[in-house]
Amino acid sequence: MTTPLDSPRLSVIIPVLDEAAGIAGLLQSLQALRHDGAEIIVVDGGSTDNTTRLAAPHVDQLVSAPKGRGCQMNAGAATAHGSILLFLHADTRLPLPASMLIAQAIDQGAAWGRFDVRIEGDTAGLGLVALAMNWRSRLTGIATGDQAIFVTKAVFAASGGFADIPLMEDIDFSRRMRALGRPACLSEKVITSGRRWEKHGVLRTILTMWLLRLRFFFGANPNNLAREYGYAPRQR
Repeated sequence: MTTPLDSPRLSVIIPVLDEAAGIAGLLQSLQALRHDGAEIIVVDGGSTDNTTRLAAPHVDQLVSAPKGRGCQMNAGAATAHGSILLFLHADTRLPLPASMLIAQAIDQGAAWGRFDVRIEGDTAGLGLVALAMNWRSRLTGIATGDQAIFVTKAVFAASGGFADIPLMEDIDFSRRMRALGRPACLSEKVITSGRRWEKHGVLRTILTMWLLRLRFFFGANPNNLAREYGYAPRQR
Protein backbone atom coordinates (compact mmCIF):
# COMPACT_ATOMS: atom_id res chain seq x y z
CA MET A 1 0.00 0.00 0.00
CA THR A 2 1.11 3.57 -0.62
CA THR A 3 0.35 6.75 1.22
CA PRO A 4 -0.07 9.95 -0.83
CA LEU A 5 2.26 12.79 0.11
CA ASP A 6 -0.45 15.38 -0.34
CA SER A 7 -4.05 15.14 0.72
CA PRO A 8 -6.14 13.92 -2.24
CA ARG A 9 -9.33 15.66 -3.28
CA LEU A 10 -11.21 12.41 -3.91
CA SER A 11 -11.34 9.33 -1.69
CA VAL A 12 -12.96 6.23 -3.20
CA ILE A 13 -14.40 3.98 -0.47
CA ILE A 14 -15.24 0.38 -1.37
CA PRO A 15 -17.00 -1.89 1.18
CA VAL A 16 -16.25 -5.56 0.50
CA LEU A 17 -17.15 -9.00 1.80
CA ASP A 18 -15.84 -12.11 0.04
CA GLU A 19 -15.25 -10.36 -3.28
CA ALA A 20 -12.10 -12.27 -4.30
CA ALA A 21 -13.54 -13.12 -7.71
CA GLY A 22 -13.70 -9.51 -8.83
CA ILE A 23 -11.78 -7.23 -6.47
CA ALA A 24 -8.48 -7.26 -8.39
CA GLY A 25 -10.21 -6.30 -11.63
CA LEU A 26 -12.10 -3.47 -9.96
CA LEU A 27 -9.00 -2.04 -8.31
CA GLN A 28 -6.96 -2.29 -11.48
CA SER A 29 -9.65 -0.23 -13.22
CA LEU A 30 -9.17 2.47 -10.56
CA GLN A 31 -5.40 2.80 -10.86
CA ALA A 32 -5.62 5.66 -13.36
CA LEU A 33 -7.67 7.60 -10.79
CA ARG A 34 -5.12 6.71 -8.15
CA HIS A 35 -2.22 7.90 -10.30
CA ASP A 36 -4.07 11.18 -10.75
CA GLY A 37 -4.17 11.65 -6.99
CA ALA A 38 -7.34 9.90 -5.82
CA GLU A 39 -7.15 7.81 -2.65
CA ILE A 40 -8.46 4.23 -2.83
CA ILE A 41 -9.79 2.72 0.40
CA VAL A 42 -11.09 -0.84 0.70
CA VAL A 43 -13.06 -1.65 3.85
CA ASP A 44 -13.36 -5.35 4.56
CA GLY A 45 -16.25 -6.69 6.61
CA GLY A 46 -14.66 -10.01 7.58
CA SER A 47 -13.98 -11.79 4.31
CA THR A 48 -13.08 -15.47 4.55
CA ASP A 49 -11.64 -15.70 1.02
CA ASN A 50 -8.62 -13.95 -0.52
CA THR A 51 -10.26 -10.53 -0.88
CA THR A 52 -7.86 -8.65 1.39
CA ARG A 53 -4.73 -10.31 0.01
CA LEU A 54 -5.74 -9.47 -3.55
CA ALA A 55 -6.73 -5.92 -2.66
CA ALA A 56 -3.71 -4.89 -0.59
CA PRO A 57 -1.24 -4.12 -3.43
CA HIS A 58 -3.70 -1.81 -5.20
CA VAL A 59 -5.01 0.46 -2.45
CA ASP A 60 -3.88 3.30 -0.24
CA GLN A 61 -5.70 1.99 2.80
CA LEU A 62 -7.07 -1.44 3.70
CA VAL A 63 -9.44 -1.09 6.64
CA SER A 64 -11.31 -3.70 8.68
CA ALA A 65 -14.78 -3.01 10.09
CA PRO A 66 -17.81 -4.95 11.35
CA LYS A 67 -19.91 -6.42 8.56
CA GLY A 68 -22.53 -4.14 7.03
CA ARG A 69 -22.18 -1.64 4.18
CA GLY A 70 -23.23 1.32 6.30
CA CYS A 71 -20.76 0.51 9.05
CA GLN A 72 -17.99 -0.29 6.58
CA MET A 73 -18.49 2.90 4.57
CA ASN A 74 -18.49 4.98 7.74
CA ALA A 75 -15.20 3.35 8.76
CA GLY A 76 -13.70 4.21 5.38
CA ALA A 77 -14.92 7.79 5.59
CA ALA A 78 -13.38 8.16 9.05
CA THR A 79 -9.90 7.36 7.68
CA ALA A 80 -10.26 9.19 4.34
CA HIS A 81 -8.02 12.16 3.55
CA GLY A 82 -10.05 13.49 0.60
CA SER A 83 -12.44 16.42 0.71
CA ILE A 84 -14.89 14.44 -1.47
CA LEU A 85 -16.00 10.90 -0.68
CA LEU A 86 -17.15 8.45 -3.37
CA PHE A 87 -18.82 5.23 -2.20
CA LEU A 88 -18.38 2.44 -4.74
CA HIS A 89 -19.82 -1.07 -4.69
CA ALA A 90 -17.38 -3.85 -5.48
CA ASP A 91 -19.37 -4.92 -8.54
CA THR A 92 -19.58 -1.43 -10.07
CA ARG A 93 -17.20 0.27 -12.50
CA LEU A 94 -16.75 4.02 -12.87
CA PRO A 95 -16.61 5.98 -16.13
CA LEU A 96 -13.07 7.09 -16.98
CA PRO A 97 -13.54 10.83 -16.24
CA ALA A 98 -15.26 10.17 -12.89
CA SER A 99 -13.01 12.34 -10.74
CA MET A 100 -13.30 15.31 -13.12
CA LEU A 101 -17.09 14.96 -13.36
CA ILE A 102 -17.47 14.77 -9.59
CA ALA A 103 -15.18 17.76 -9.04
CA GLN A 104 -17.15 19.81 -11.56
CA ALA A 105 -20.44 18.96 -9.85
CA ILE A 106 -19.08 19.95 -6.43
CA ASP A 107 -17.47 23.12 -7.78
CA GLN A 108 -20.84 24.09 -9.27
CA GLY A 109 -22.43 23.98 -5.83
CA ALA A 110 -23.62 20.39 -5.32
CA ALA A 111 -23.09 18.90 -1.87
CA TRP A 112 -23.71 15.36 -3.08
CA GLY A 113 -24.70 13.37 -6.13
CA ARG A 114 -24.65 10.15 -8.09
CA PHE A 115 -24.16 8.71 -11.58
CA ASP A 116 -26.64 7.17 -13.96
CA VAL A 117 -26.27 3.40 -14.12
CA ARG A 118 -26.08 0.70 -16.76
CA ILE A 119 -26.70 -2.88 -15.65
CA GLU A 120 -24.33 -5.39 -17.22
CA GLY A 121 -25.69 -8.80 -18.21
CA ASP A 122 -27.42 -10.86 -20.87
CA THR A 123 -30.84 -11.05 -19.22
CA ALA A 124 -33.60 -9.34 -21.20
CA GLY A 125 -35.00 -6.21 -19.63
CA LEU A 126 -31.90 -4.96 -17.81
CA GLY A 127 -31.72 -1.87 -20.02
CA LEU A 128 -35.27 -0.90 -19.11
CA VAL A 129 -34.56 -1.52 -15.42
CA ALA A 130 -31.56 0.82 -15.55
CA LEU A 131 -33.56 3.46 -17.42
CA ALA A 132 -36.29 3.31 -14.78
CA MET A 133 -33.72 3.53 -11.96
CA ASN A 134 -32.11 6.60 -13.47
CA TRP A 135 -35.38 8.48 -14.09
CA ARG A 136 -36.82 7.50 -10.72
CA SER A 137 -33.70 8.90 -9.07
CA ARG A 138 -34.01 12.16 -10.99
CA LEU A 139 -37.66 12.55 -10.05
CA THR A 140 -37.35 11.61 -6.38
CA GLY A 141 -33.86 12.81 -5.49
CA ILE A 142 -33.15 9.36 -4.03
CA ALA A 143 -29.93 7.58 -5.02
CA THR A 144 -28.99 3.94 -4.58
CA GLY A 145 -25.57 2.53 -3.81
CA ASP A 146 -25.37 1.05 -7.31
CA GLN A 147 -25.21 4.64 -8.64
CA ALA A 148 -21.91 5.45 -6.88
CA ILE A 149 -22.98 8.13 -4.39
CA PHE A 150 -20.52 10.96 -3.75
CA VAL A 151 -20.61 13.70 -1.12
CA THR A 152 -18.31 16.31 0.37
CA LYS A 153 -16.59 15.07 3.49
CA ALA A 154 -17.82 18.06 5.49
CA VAL A 155 -21.45 17.41 4.61
CA PHE A 156 -21.05 13.69 5.24
CA ALA A 157 -19.63 14.34 8.71
CA ALA A 158 -22.37 16.85 9.54
CA SER A 159 -25.04 14.36 8.46
CA GLY A 160 -23.79 11.62 10.76
CA GLY A 161 -22.91 9.35 7.84
CA PHE A 162 -24.71 6.16 6.92
CA ALA A 163 -27.10 4.51 9.33
CA ASP A 164 -25.69 1.27 10.73
CA ILE A 165 -28.49 -0.86 9.32
CA PRO A 166 -28.11 -4.03 7.21
CA LEU A 167 -30.27 -2.85 4.32
CA MET A 168 -31.55 0.46 2.87
CA GLU A 169 -28.63 2.48 4.22
CA ASP A 170 -28.42 4.20 0.83
CA ILE A 171 -32.11 5.11 0.82
CA ASP A 172 -31.94 6.44 4.38
CA PHE A 173 -28.83 8.47 3.54
CA SER A 174 -30.42 9.90 0.39
CA ARG A 175 -33.49 11.04 2.29
CA ARG A 176 -31.35 12.96 4.75
CA MET A 177 -29.17 14.42 2.01
CA ARG A 178 -32.22 15.45 0.00
CA ALA A 179 -33.25 17.68 2.90
CA LEU A 180 -30.04 19.64 2.25
CA GLY A 181 -30.50 19.79 -1.50
CA ARG A 182 -31.17 17.63 -4.53
CA PRO A 183 -28.32 15.45 -5.79
CA ALA A 184 -26.20 16.21 -8.82
CA CYS A 185 -27.49 13.58 -11.26
CA LEU A 186 -24.59 12.86 -13.61
CA SER A 187 -25.70 11.38 -16.91
CA GLU A 188 -22.45 9.51 -17.45
CA LYS A 189 -23.00 5.89 -16.50
CA VAL A 190 -21.41 3.58 -14.01
CA ILE A 191 -21.62 -0.07 -15.01
CA THR A 192 -22.93 -2.39 -12.33
CA SER A 193 -23.25 -6.16 -12.32
CA GLY A 194 -26.63 -7.69 -13.10
CA ARG A 195 -25.86 -10.75 -10.98
CA ARG A 196 -28.75 -10.33 -8.56
CA TRP A 197 -31.18 -9.72 -11.43
CA GLU A 198 -29.92 -12.79 -13.26
CA LYS A 199 -30.04 -14.93 -10.15
CA HIS A 200 -33.62 -14.12 -9.12
CA GLY A 201 -35.15 -12.88 -12.37
CA VAL A 202 -35.87 -9.29 -13.39
CA LEU A 203 -39.55 -9.12 -12.48
CA ARG A 204 -39.14 -10.92 -9.17
CA THR A 205 -36.21 -8.67 -8.19
CA ILE A 206 -38.14 -5.52 -9.07
CA LEU A 207 -41.17 -6.59 -7.06
CA THR A 208 -39.03 -7.69 -4.11
CA MET A 209 -37.09 -4.42 -3.96
CA TRP A 210 -40.19 -2.26 -4.28
CA LEU A 211 -41.96 -4.19 -1.54
CA LEU A 212 -38.94 -3.94 0.76
CA ARG A 213 -38.64 -0.19 0.14
CA LEU A 214 -42.34 0.35 0.73
CA ARG A 215 -42.19 -1.50 4.01
CA PHE A 216 -39.04 0.39 5.03
CA PHE A 217 -40.85 3.66 4.27
CA PHE A 218 -43.64 2.62 6.62
CA GLY A 219 -41.22 1.75 9.41
CA ALA A 220 -40.40 -1.95 9.03
CA ASN A 221 -37.33 -3.16 10.93
CA PRO A 222 -34.31 -3.18 8.54
CA ASN A 223 -32.96 -6.33 10.22
CA ASN A 224 -36.14 -8.22 9.36
CA LEU A 225 -36.10 -6.88 5.81
CA ALA A 226 -32.48 -7.93 5.40
CA ARG A 227 -33.23 -11.49 6.49
CA GLU A 228 -36.09 -11.71 4.01
CA TYR A 229 -33.76 -10.41 1.31
CA GLY A 230 -31.34 -13.22 2.14
CA TYR A 231 -28.76 -11.15 4.00
CA ALA A 232 -27.94 -12.14 7.55
CA PRO A 233 -27.35 -9.06 9.76
CA ARG A 234 -24.33 -9.26 12.04
CA GLN A 235 -24.90 -10.19 15.66
CA ARG A 236 -24.44 -7.22 17.98
